[in-house]
Amino acid sequence: MERGTTAGAEAKAGGRGATLLGGSRSTYERPAALRLVGDEVEVPGPAGLQPYVDFDSAASTPALAAVHDAVEALLPWYSSVRRGCGYKSQLASAALEGARGAVAEFIGARDEDVVVFVRNTTEAINLVARGLAPDARVLVTGFEHHANLLPWRSHPCEVLPFSRSSTDLLALAEAALARGRGAIRLFAISAASNVTGEVVPVAELAALGHRYGAWVLVDAAQLVPHRPVSMRALDADFLAFSGHKLYAPYGVGALVASREALAMIPPLLQGGGAVKYVTLSKAVLADLPARHEAGSPNLLGAVALGAACDVLRGIGMERIAEAERALAAELFGGLETIAGLRLLRMWPSGSCEVLGVASFVLDGLSPRLVAAVLAWEYGIGVRCGSFCAHPLLARLLGLDESETEAIAADLAAGRKRRFPGAVRASIGLGTTVGHVQRLVGALRTIASEGPRVQYVYNEGANEFRPANGNQRWPNLPFRLGASA
Repeated sequence: MERGTTAGAEAKAGGRGATLLGGSRSTYERPAALRLVGDEVEVPGPAGLQPYVDFDSAASTPALAAVHDAVEALLPWYSSVRRGCGYKSQLASAALEGARGAVAEFIGARDEDVVVFVRNTTEAINLVARGLAPDARVLVTGFEHHANLLPWRSHPCEVLPFSRSSTDLLALAEAALARGRGAIRLFAISAASNVTGEVVPVAELAALGHRYGAWVLVDAAQLVPHRPVSMRALDADFLAFSGHKLYAPYGVGALVASREALAMIPPLLQGGGAVKYVTLSKAVLADLPARHEAGSPNLLGAVALGAACDVLRGIGMERIAEAERALAAELFGGLETIAGLRLLRMWPSGSCEVLGVASFVLDGLSPRLVAAVLAWEYGIGVRCGSFCAHPLLARLLGLDESETEAIAADLAAGRKRRFPGAVRASIGLGTTVGHVQRLVGALRTIASEGPRVQYVYNEGANEFRPANGNQRWPNLPFRLGASA
């Protein structure tokens, strides 16, 4: 498959460059440090190749070119870490610790904080959940991603009722914490919703948790790529995020935690590297953070995450946040002009800060069909479904408990069941004003005219595909399996 140029892609998209990090729309050029791998990719459509527009950053981001370069530079020096005596091994160990330092600086870690490398946010949260005593009580919100909901079900877990506003959330949390004063061991909260983009008053919630004697865990996977986040400011005990949402998709995330809290959590994994000494009857655990990093670490992933943190810190997360606020305003303003489109929100508009995440439904059209039309006819990648936040989606779409229980019962019994969902468009470093205009224009056409070509539903994959689409893959040096 051919590749175009960034300038060409902008021209074909029908829009000018974004105001990202300053400059007018007509003169802006994205800083070289923020260039993304895959910026110039083109994908097939009814009329041939078209520039790809990525509105799926809330799920996964492409790699920063600087991150790719860092990994390539490390590859010739790749070796075992810790304990190795050779030059390459010593350099590899230094690279791992350098990445740890970069993450700590990016996240505003306190002197007592420790960075543990994990696979992703899900593993970080499971590490804490598995380490809690089985009878430890946990408090969570109802709008959590499954990663910050399911792991706590192995404990006595209270789920806060859905709140009407951020102020109401604070009141509900305080009431629950006061009732369980001293008994609630941990309060787990997402810093921002991956469905609606609404930012939670996480510092105030953390302060409430501590006031009533609870540890506080913050799922920062959605917030960290878009806003400045500081462990010092949040004063959380645990903070988790993923590299694949931070322009370093190399299979690493981080759990940042106070040394005191982390020392009280038994390791999730056990094996080499996590111990000082082993006999046939006992094991002496290694010091932090090694005790939580059993086995050979993902050195390439850690260095990738560290490189991304250094690049973003160098540019300045507040500058990135300001640019994304402008793009988000353009996105929301455009979507609100489309007849029959309903944006999904937990709280009233204007009552809190919102990231560039827009989940919506179009009257009379399946979200999966809308996503398929955007992909094939317009070259726009979005997400569709329930975004690993089924309870929140059910709430936003107006499903009552009997409907959700019926869906769960059918699926558990092996009966095929389609359940409601939505379309999600999310912005990232590669998003431009032209991309936003292209998405809004496409949705306006879909809402008024419907698809331009015929689509068929593939039940096995639970997706729509163009009836006569020529889905061909580029020539790549690795094996591709058949999609579902």
